[in-house]
Amino acid sequence: MSVRTLSSWLVAGTLACLGTTAAPAAKEVKTMGVVKHVEVYKTVGDVQLRIHIYEKEGRDKSQPAPAIVFFFGGGWVGGSPGQFFNHCEHLASEGMVAMSAEYRVFKTHGTTPFECVQDGKSAIRWVRANAERLGVDPHRVLAGGGSAGGHVAACTGVIEQHEEPGEDLTISSVPDAMVLFNPVIDTTEKGYGATKVKGRETEISPCHHVRAGLPPTLIFHGTADTTVPFENVERFRLLMREAGNVCEVMPFPGKAHGFFNWMRDPDNASYLATIKAMDEFLVQHKILP
Repeated sequence: MSVRTLSSWLVAGTLACLGTTAAPAAKEVKTMGVVKHVEVYKTVGDVQLRIHIYEKEGRDKSQPAPAIVFFFGGGWVGGSPGQFFNHCEHLASEGMVAMSAEYRVFKTHGTTPFECVQDGKSAIRWVRANAERLGVDPHRVLAGGGSAGGHVAACTGVIEQHEEPGEDLTISSVPDAMVLFNPVIDTTEKGYGATKVKGRETEISPCHHVRAGLPPTLIFHGTADTTVPFENVERFRLLMREAGNVCEVMPFPGKAHGFFNWMRDPDNASYLATIKAMDEFLVQHKILP
């Protein structure tokens, strides 16, 4: 798997951002052989949650492709799906249907992390429910995300229950693999967010619900992260492996929270390193050829 040059990514990122802010939801935005469109995947009251969908232009939808849904970070308080547009564009260029989903957050919707988890599960279920129309392989649907969005993604794979009432539970909300970027993985005082789930600290804490049969997982994390302690993901990795699951942690020495984001480094080195390792993980687990 090749990683595109830095100059190409700069052009791609600029166009993706312009398309996102200027285009109406139904309009397709084409960038470097990749087409993007936006759909509503969930309606709660008067709130419509959108999902940004990237795929190769002109691809044959009769040949189902693997898919991934990314969830943005922001402490369950704010944030934007644009955080993962570059990741989506890259994976779409490699043949995936790559998506970045909105979910309810406190600043906009007055919600808690529990509703965030419900929305994450809804997004994975929506992809499977619409797999034929989208040209997606329902057996190769992944979850990804960063920080609080990494928590949402992890919960789709680890946490049972917390499904949106009224949805078709015969369609699974559990992804086939997970790619997590400095995720919140322990919501007790040992991790992040205990005050936001007060009295229910372990209910949606992935570290406290590890069991056999969970999806293969890749985690990127900075060793100098003071927001989500590196110890949390190391402990999660050990728990996953003790339960017989596949879990890899790729440490980034000296890096702080959010190190993986597009152009966080002047030379974009951390972003590009995570992209390369993500590609290799997807090939290893037969998500990509």
